[in-house]
Amino acid sequence: MELTPTQCEILNALINLYQKEKSAVKGEKVASAINRNPGTIRNQMQSLKALELIEGVPGPKGGYKPTSGAYKALDYESFDEGEPVQIFLGGDKIEGATATEIDLTTLPQPDQCKATIRILGDIKSFEGGEEIQIGPTPVNKMLIRGEVAGRDDLDNKLIIKIKEIHSIPRIPVREISSNNLITLDFDESVQKATAKMYENNIKGAPVTKGSEIVGMVTLTDIAKAFGEGRVEVKVNEVMTKDIISISGESFLDDAMVKLDEHDISRLLVVEDDEPTGIITMRDILRRLVPFNFS
Repeated sequence: MELTPTQCEILNALINLYQKEKSAVKGEKVASAINRNPGTIRNQMQSLKALELIEGVPGPKGGYKPTSGAYKALDYESFDEGEPVQIFLGGDKIEGATATEIDLTTLPQPDQCKATIRILGDIKSFEGGEEIQIGPTPVNKMLIRGEVAGRDDLDNKLIIKIKEIHSIPRIPVREISSNNLITLDFDESVQKATAKMYENNIKGAPVTKGSEIVGMVTLTDIAKAFGEGRVEVKVNEVMTKDIISISGESFLDDAMVKLDEHDISRLLVVEDDEPTGIITMRDILRRLVPFNFS
């Protein structure tokens, strides 16, 4: 369906206002939003109704609202699917706006890397030079930071000068966690525990009492005990009793959130209520930065 530039502008304005207010929009509001004569808006609304892109809502609180065809006509094909992609301007979340498309335009020129972002919402408040963040996106957790370089009001697009791009792969924890679970005995001496950790090239391990895991101990815990003059101690005297675990089916971003929330460096990985391994922040960082630049 081929729409005129004026029809596109009116339809975009109506959609933006409707997304924000979640109710029918008066023609006068649309006219004010795009600085057009209300009479022109009324005439165009009749044309858009004939195209089944908008519908009128009668009554004192009535007005116009877009149909699903309106979103398709403007290429917002999946406007009602999935999660919204948040937009932050100057550190503040922009309410009533979501990013629907990200087009990286100048990847071969990293010093001039730009992106075109299609926005569902009012973009007239976005000014050049402002710091902006798009995302993270719901699936691959892609996040773009940069500054607004320009604006296309007709297509509701922002041009972003990119400073940073981050993405966390949507892969399950089990794919990168260790599958050889090394444990320490509850009554083991810290000297023996230290030797075992160095021998297996690990910096922490679960502590078992019989067949039950009752804590976690790290080289940092042991070093702290040594610093306090407690040398002849057992593992159970220096371990952390709170065991933070994660399912092997969980994704990497879930693991990162847990590690950050609890200010720890490793998680016990569990499958079917059975411990199967350990995942550390170092494991995750190796997966995020897999290249060897040496």
